[in-house]
Amino acid sequence: MTLRRRVPAGFTLIEILVVVAILAIAAGLVVVAAVPDEAGVLRRESQRIGGALEHAAAAAAVRAETLGVDAAGPELRFWRRAEGTDAWVPVTDDDVLAARTLPAPLALQGATFGGRPLAPRAIAPLRASGRNEPSSYVLRGRTWQSTIALDPLNRVTIGPPVAVTPTP
Repeated sequence: MTLRRRVPAGFTLIEILVVVAILAIAAGLVVVAAVPDEAGVLRRESQRIGGALEHAAAAAAVRAETLGVDAAGPELRFWRRAEGTDAWVPVTDDDVLAARTLPAPLALQGATFGGRPLAPRAIAPLRASGRNEPSSYVLRGRTWQSTIALDPLNRVTIGPPVAVTPTP
């Protein structure tokens, strides 16, 4: 009579736990990669807006025309004075200064112009002389905000993202 060894069928508990751990790590990496970091998005958008403000101030001086900035909610728009009038018309011939919608949930608001509060939807002028009033703008997300400031010499300062009370 010969004894046969029984061949194990299936997987051991250790093998199953290793596979589950690998799947959990992979799922965690996918979630981290798929969900954008709001502070990082806020930082990138602040840099884009700051670059557009510097470009607009330089363009106003080079073109010898008055440009304007309108920051209201999810939109950033640049304006110019219509020829022969005081009316503002949107800038359409410059890709950097074209109207731009910010990614959700970001909102931009004009904070100050010349040391005074800036009214909603007010257009802050950038003069052809290059000598502008200092202005500042607040870019806000749900839980973070950053300040973008333009000084009289048309230099932009971008504040670091700061945690704020979440907005609904």
